[in-house]
Amino acid sequence: MSIRLAVTAGDPRGIGPEIINKALADRRIGERSDFVVIGPDGCGLEVDESVGSWSAGGDAAAAGRLSGRAVERAVELAKQGAVHGIVTAPIDKFALLAGGYRYPGHTEMLAELTSSSVAMMLAARRAPTQGGNALRVVLATTHIPLREVHAALTEAKIVSVAKTTIEYLTRWFGIAAPRIALCALNPHGGDGGRFGDEDDQLLAPAARSAGILGPFPADTVFVRAMRGEFDAVIAPYHDVGMTAIKVAAFGSAVNVTLGLPFPRTSPDHGTAMDIAGRGIADPASFIEALLLCRQILARERGPGDLPQSGDRPPASRSSGRPSREP
Repeated sequence: MSIRLAVTAGDPRGIGPEIINKALADRRIGERSDFVVIGPDGCGLEVDESVGSWSAGGDAAAAGRLSGRAVERAVELAKQGAVHGIVTAPIDKFALLAGGYRYPGHTEMLAELTSSSVAMMLAARRAPTQGGNALRVVLATTHIPLREVHAALTEAKIVSVAKTTIEYLTRWFGIAAPRIALCALNPHGGDGGRFGDEDDQLLAPAARSAGILGPFPADTVFVRAMRGEFDAVIAPYHDVGMTAIKVAAFGSAVNVTLGLPFPRTSPDHGTAMDIAGRGIADPASFIEALLLCRQILARERGPGDLPQSGDRPPASRSSGRPSREP
């Protein structure tokens, strides 16, 4: 049974259509799996599943509405078994809201559409040094204002994210006993309470309950992970984790939503509207997202589902409307 992936176009004003076209023409992608491209007609892509029409110069609300519809359709296909995983191009979160979707981003939208408890992970695809680890960063809280992090960061939340991380690093990444570190909230881990007591009073008990290590200060924990000490680091809030992964591997890291009933990956960047339409967008991270989604599925299904050669010609892409698997 071949692997079929849904690919959503993202915001039609951004670089999503361009990086998808470039990625599907890359010889590493070829026909090694089937793709169902979902998006609006007129966005610059050959779409297999249209969610409406887009015209150049359209407003943010229209772009957000079409972006949201594409994600909804991809989830429908995955739940039906017509596709086995989803790879999403970037969306604009302001436009998504303007288009009628209250979700802060893909992660939260996918969680609600599938009734799943999820965790957002950014995974570098290559180790920075020989003998080191490819950095993986999981976010305990995602798209919320910094002032709301304190209330959102509970022991139950940390334990839940740790549980999901351990389960899916084992299932999807083949790590038998993942070593997980918890990144501290305060400078120097609070330094005995001088810079805040949350690390001693909340994060340390949560780490013990979850069976993970830490909390460790943010200024060293990511370096320790890259040197091979940990398989993943759980960051207490969005920017401390995202900054670490983008400094370490921007352009080749992949966003993975852990906890879904199917794998979903996306590139490590946004819509980049400032360069959209100029033909200079780099598809590297999107290609890595496609490859990783397929590798996760191959690991779960067994290697017999994938051809061995990656040297397929660009013109051999196989696409078309999905049919439900028997």
